[in-house]
Amino acid sequence: MQTKVLVTAITIAATLALGATTIAQQAHAYPTKPIRMVVPFPAGGGTDLVSRAVGTKLSQLFGQTVVIDNRGGANANIGADIVAKSPADGYTVLVGTANLTVNVSLYKSLSYNLERDLIPITLLAAAPLVLTIHSSVTANNVKEFINAARDNPGRLHFGSTGTGSPPHLAGEIFNDMAKVKLVHVPFKGAGPAVTSLLGGHVQLMFGSMPAVQPHLKSGKLKALAVSTAKRSSVAPELPTIAESGLAGYEVVTWYGLFLPTGTSKVIVDRLYTETKKSLNDPEIDSVLKKQGFEIGGNSPAEFTIMIKNEIKNFSKVIRDSNIHLD
Repeated sequence: MQTKVLVTAITIAATLALGATTIAQQAHAYPTKPIRMVVPFPAGGGTDLVSRAVGTKLSQLFGQTVVIDNRGGANANIGADIVAKSPADGYTVLVGTANLTVNVSLYKSLSYNLERDLIPITLLAAAPLVLTIHSSVTANNVKEFINAARDNPGRLHFGSTGTGSPPHLAGEIFNDMAKVKLVHVPFKGAGPAVTSLLGGHVQLMFGSMPAVQPHLKSGKLKALAVSTAKRSSVAPELPTIAESGLAGYEVVTWYGLFLPTGTSKVIVDRLYTETKKSLNDPEIDSVLKKQGFEIGGNSPAEFTIMIKNEIKNFSKVIRDSNIHLD
């Protein structure tokens, strides 16, 4: 009997050891084929820029191609749904944004559940929004812009990356705090919104730094202030909206990596480790910071807590502003 028990124990131990070895081998082997990185917005915006920068570095680190797949529409829900319903094998990843935490309260029903169907991996980058105006708007600072908006209620239109997106909410919060009436015009991403602003079809937008910065440098657009609590290290000459008369104003846009729920921990850990390594690379750090980004790299656990807090905070703004989509 004792011999049989001993044999059984040895067999179990050997099985566990074999399983641990197999898992370690899987982690070391991943990836063995190209990875699809789903970007839920069109090319040309901040999400696309961050995705391509990080994707290029991951391709080098993994020795496998990272294919950027732009799937814009529905305030990032189309891309998120694709990844949420993809095989949990680590070969389809999502570059999500703050839009996802907004959508939880914005839509009555979604085809996926952010907290149930997607695993937060890490924050890639964060950036301020820039209150940017077309040359047809006569204003050199936030105070002058507020006066212009008050003198023209309902005549100034602001573009955004979609209804309920952070740039949209930034405008609604501005409306409320400044007591003005800016009219919202949604687009399917930052690229189309900036194009419309350049053409004068909308008069302003709360745009991401990467999306508007090239046009600010060329003088085609004018920046008045940033949406963060502190000034941007990239454009320290720009005041914050809060210090320009709307105390307490703060909106931040961010970009993060997600995998489908059910993906093995070894793959999650491997992707996180290599992604953090890519973010620490001096080349990536330089490229993103020049565009106005603050570099991320928090752990999956820390990113998960951040997501929960974002859902809670945005739900209040959406409720107070009475914004909803069916």
